[in-house]
Amino acid sequence: MQQKQLTYITLLLIHLGLGFFLFLFPFLSKLFGLVIIGIGVLVIIKNKNQNNEALYASAYMIGVEVLLRMTDGVFLNEQGKYGVISFLFLGMLYRGFSKYAFVYWIFLLLLIPGVVLSTTELSLEADIKKAIFFNITGPVCLGVASIYCYRRRITFEQLNNIVIAMALPIVSILTYLFLYTPSIEESVTGTSSNFETSGGFGPNQMSTILGLGTFLFFALLLLNSKSKKIILIHTFLLCLVAFRGVVTFSRGGVYTGLVMVIILLLMVYKFAKSGTKVKLVFIAIGALLLGLGVWAYSSVQTSGLIDRRYANEDARGRQKESELSGRETLIATELQMFVENPILGIGVGRNKEYRKELTGIEAASHNELSRMLAEHGSLGILGLLILILTPLFLSLDNKQNLYLFSFFAFWLLTINHAAMRIAAPAFVYALSLLKVVSIEKPPLHRE
Repeated sequence: MQQKQLTYITLLLIHLGLGFFLFLFPFLSKLFGLVIIGIGVLVIIKNKNQNNEALYASAYMIGVEVLLRMTDGVFLNEQGKYGVISFLFLGMLYRGFSKYAFVYWIFLLLLIPGVVLSTTELSLEADIKKAIFFNITGPVCLGVASIYCYRRRITFEQLNNIVIAMALPIVSILTYLFLYTPSIEESVTGTSSNFETSGGFGPNQMSTILGLGTFLFFALLLLNSKSKKIILIHTFLLCLVAFRGVVTFSRGGVYTGLVMVIILLLMVYKFAKSGTKVKLVFIAIGALLLGLGVWAYSSVQTSGLIDRRYANEDARGRQKESELSGRETLIATELQMFVENPILGIGVGRNKEYRKELTGIEAASHNELSRMLAEHGSLGILGLLILILTPLFLSLDNKQNLYLFSFFAFWLLTINHAAMRIAAPAFVYALSLLKVVSIEKPPLHRE
């Protein structure tokens, strides 16, 4: 056990160093991105995915995607999604998938008419390939990941290892952020989402991955800390990632991480023995005090501007007109698109172009639910019903997957404020479909 902890601490230190290294030599980030994909593919092939190496490689890609994008380490904007799709598809070639995953094949088929429609409806000035791929890669990544994960048997220890694989690159992100913006106080001048405190990257996406990181380190603290040293490390990382998430001034990821933490506590409490439930109450109180401490520190560092941000006020304390930073306008126009085109929608990638015609506003969708309705029409409704109902149905016979509802909540909340710009919501959603078992059994090739 001591050797295992030493290895884990070493991995954390390596990723701390990685963040420092990429800050100093960002031009090597593209090489690092290729190395990750290469190693992932080689490990899956070498082991023939006997131990779900495809899941570990994909989980690491989820954690590292934002780091690569913020350091210009990707050749394609959707490289993270392509990486996850490639790893999981390769894994299925070796270990198959459940025949009952047909429901997600149906989901993928429902996307096709919208793609075909857009090829004929997009204007001549539009970059058809870019418009389609920007909007369709997220749902496709989700579909492929769901087919792989559907009822796939996995132990809770393996699931915790997947959590670790996602969390490790977030240590590198934290390191990079502190080097990029050592002084929060000097970088915050208003209450809008802050690119400086987000490492020069999009605050919405940074908030999303840091919100996920908040949950991951809390989960590791609660369920995977076997010594006082590891408890202290996880507590420290939890406070750091929560603080950096708050000071992005992008609220969506912070709220999402908080909801995930609360759901996990409730799930663990529900299945805990009476003696353990008392401990969980004290843990919850401790977590609350930590949260209040992080908030107080954030408030001091931002001269109280973070308080005004969450009160939906500007720097002078005046109430802002929009509660959702203008997203309600985007949602309203997409619902109008659905009403006008209820059968097949307007076609994949057309919402930005169509919105400009309607309102003069040129902006991409932030909400995957309304985008699905606008671009896929009634087929989008069917697709969303599959995505929402399937994990809830599987939860009835999957009590040991304590993360299930937290993972599902991450997907549902994230796609409402950040769409599927990064691969995280697609993959994390799929993890809610895993069948957690007490004893691992030999995997079947195509059940």
